[in-house]
Amino acid sequence: MDFNMKKLASDAGIFFTRAVQFTEEKFGQAEKTELDAHFESLLARADSTKNWTEKILRQTEVLLQPNPSARVEEFLYEKLDRKVPSRVTNGELLAQYMAEAASELGPTTPYGKTLIKVAEAEKHLGAAERDFIHTASINFLTPLRNFLEGDWKTISKERRLLQNRRLDLDASKARLKKAKAAEAKATTLEDTCRPPSWAEWKEDYPGGWRRPCFFLVPLNPSLTLARGCLSLPKDRKLWNDEVDKAEQELRVAQTEFDRQAEVTRLLLEGISSTHVNHLRCLHEFIESQTTYYAQCYRHMLDLQKQLGSSQGAMFPGTFVGTAEPASPPLSSTSPTTTAATMPMGPSVADLAPPGEAALRLEEVAPPASGTRKARVLYDYEASDSSELALLADELITVYSLPGMDPDWLIGERGNKKGKVPVTYLELLS
Repeated sequence: MDFNMKKLASDAGIFFTRAVQFTEEKFGQAEKTELDAHFESLLARADSTKNWTEKILRQTEVLLQPNPSARVEEFLYEKLDRKVPSRVTNGELLAQYMAEAASELGPTTPYGKTLIKVAEAEKHLGAAERDFIHTASINFLTPLRNFLEGDWKTISKERRLLQNRRLDLDASKARLKKAKAAEAKATTLEDTCRPPSWAEWKEDYPGGWRRPCFFLVPLNPSLTLARGCLSLPKDRKLWNDEVDKAEQELRVAQTEFDRQAEVTRLLLEGISSTHVNHLRCLHEFIESQTTYYAQCYRHMLDLQKQLGSSQGAMFPGTFVGTAEPASPPLSSTSPTTTAATMPMGPSVADLAPPGEAALRLEEVAPPASGTRKARVLYDYEASDSSELALLADELITVYSLPGMDPDWLIGERGNKKGKVPVTYLELLS
């Protein structure tokens, strides 16, 4: 390992200069280069995206795996780059216990038969849950983690470099300002102070010429006046050289700052693409969740049909001398009635607000003010003649009408118009 003392001393000097500049800025003793408003808004949006992504990721992990010990175990396996062992879901474990209980208590008894049927349903529910967790982890959690561990780390690294370049720039500005002030002071002293003539020196030293002792002290403007202004031109030249050096350092620092600011700006503007990607992943997560709940509903409906068909065998009157009839079944509603009374999701027609179903697009006129341009994020296929099909990245004109569903807008492209979903659009200012 090569140990470069000069590089170490240079790095230590740069670090000390940045620390001094940062401290003086905090105490209001130094000027600070401010970024433009658009850049600040990009920084704020990036920080907000990072914070909310962390919270959504953390809470989704809790939703998919409520057991904190299991989450810690999965985290350790992931960090060790090892495959997470397959874990039995709670539904599958419950199904296993019910099947074992039925085998021990008697699979031919009404209770044992019911345990077997419920165990089979719980097994299907556990398998559906496993598929949902696997799909959600791949389609939703993995992209969020990739953003936090990949893109965000790159953005943070470039932001730190930008902060260092800004500190170097402000330190160069302060150094140039001090050098110019010292140069002006040296020029003023030269104009107001005249070096003594030879005759005046002979009068001051009647015993003859003596070598003055001021050659033993360093040259600086504060001592120049005391020693008779003999070296003022030399001092001014030193400060001129210092000003030239400071100006050169300032030009280099400004170039590096501008280059780093442009790199950071491009990365921050990429947050918009991150939002589009997360939106797509969110749709996939909702689709997998909808599929999971639909499977659960179907399995439970099948179980309810099985239990309802054997309700006479499930609740027989076994107690001798009991005058009361057998206990009623858990549900006396027929499977058909139950399915009809189960809350179902509204259809597309039901979701339309009152008055919008009869909307005649040929009679719709855009308002005098309030129209905006929008960019289509991804393709959308119209479900009926009242909607407008969209293609990704195309620009359309959109506006809203009184009484419309806030999730929809009227879109126009050429001589075509129709309803378009807001979630597929990026409204432009």
